[in-house]
Amino acid sequence: MSTPMETARQVADTVLYEGYLLYPYRASAAKNRTRWQFGVLVPPGYTATAEPSRCQTECLLQAGEEATVHVRLRFLHLVARTVERLEADGVHRPVPSLRIGEETHLSFDEAVERECEAVLPLAELLEAGRTLEAGFPGGRTAEPLLAPSGRAAGRVVREHLPVEAVARIGAERLAGPYGPVRLRVRVENTCGWEPGPGAGRDDALRRSPIAAHTLLAVTGGEFLSLLDPPEWAGEAARACRNLHTWPVLVGEPGRRDAVLSAPIILYDHPAVAPESPGDLFDATEIDEILSLRTMTLTEEEKREARATDPRAARIVERTGDMPGEMLERLHGAIRYLRSCGPEPVREERPVPWWDPGADTSVSPGSDGVVVAGVTLARGSRVRLLPGGGASPGAPGGRRADAHDMFLTGRAATVEAVLLDVDGVHHLAVTLEDDPGADLQRAQGRFLYFSPDEVEPLDGAPAEGEGR
Repeated sequence: MSTPMETARQVADTVLYEGYLLYPYRASAAKNRTRWQFGVLVPPGYTATAEPSRCQTECLLQAGEEATVHVRLRFLHLVARTVERLEADGVHRPVPSLRIGEETHLSFDEAVERECEAVLPLAELLEAGRTLEAGFPGGRTAEPLLAPSGRAAGRVVREHLPVEAVARIGAERLAGPYGPVRLRVRVENTCGWEPGPGAGRDDALRRSPIAAHTLLAVTGGEFLSLLDPPEWAGEAARACRNLHTWPVLVGEPGRRDAVLSAPIILYDHPAVAPESPGDLFDATEIDEILSLRTMTLTEEEKREARATDPRAARIVERTGDMPGEMLERLHGAIRYLRSCGPEPVREERPVPWWDPGADTSVSPGSDGVVVAGVTLARGSRVRLLPGGGASPGAPGGRRADAHDMFLTGRAATVEAVLLDVDGVHHLAVTLEDDPGADLQRAQGRFLYFSPDEVEPLDGAPAEGEGR
């Protein structure tokens, strides 16, 4: 069985690289010129962007003092990648890009992953708390770039400044019969840098933990959900103070031994879709859309994306070589299926008003409504008069949709007669001259009008004439 930290790792990695690089994955794209949107803890002396210098996680757990708490802080550390051309005078000078043979090298910012962790007895945290050093030193490397002839043409310099940070960890047992523990982790950027004239956000980022998040695990206890706490812990859950980060249970549904506290809002037990072939750095998007859009990049755009970042190069190669069956899997998936067998005997409960089964006297497929002395039902032909005959925006026009002007006078077929909770009728229709009407009918996607916004084109349908 996997450990709690291993179970949470995939989702935590997705958080770590959320927004790292966005489609079209090119350095020249406007959206990739302002970067690192989530979980940035800037030096306290930098206030130009109002980004925080610290974040705080508070969560609840049930555990005895013999329990052990595992804390892991993770973030990205910015690495400035500078391409330098070797000039005739033997001096290396920075350039935005350098073409050597068929390969292009670009100046761009990368990042390396940083982690620090501690395994702490809960009794120790309840007594005095602990401070975890989370700083990393600076460094600089230079990689030579050679022309096809073998002579030196330039170099790539990678440099990162020191990041200074601490995680202060503490716990307190709350009063009450259940005695839950409130666990607190406060992460702070402790860099003493003060921005001078001309210093901007890029200078602050080089001294900041980026996409900072915390993984917590417990042995000998379990965490309580802050989103759906047990009734007895509701007040304590609401009193937890979380700053710039949101803790949720993580791992397989049902597990309560791990928490991910992230700079983006998640639900309990978040998971990466099993169909996802790899990271696209935008977990709020749809893999299919991003993969298809990446396939449409020109060869020149793909060449620039590959030169922008090694991770972008992997995305371009992966989408370019994606088998058809894998792309089909991205098109959609059914997560839940109802059993086709006999329904189990269930306790009778009141049916809520919004449930379609609440009122069996209503049947959209067979109900009718009288308009101008004619009973309209499924299969009836009507002429559309949006706004009750008035054009949109004209006096008397009730509908605010400007697209309705294109529907005025169009012939349509009634697909259903609906009755809302206020007792008001609505007609679901499809346009007779719409080549996509059959598809809309199959998917249940219709246009909707009030009875006073249509005009019957013929008499009531004969019995059994409905579609």
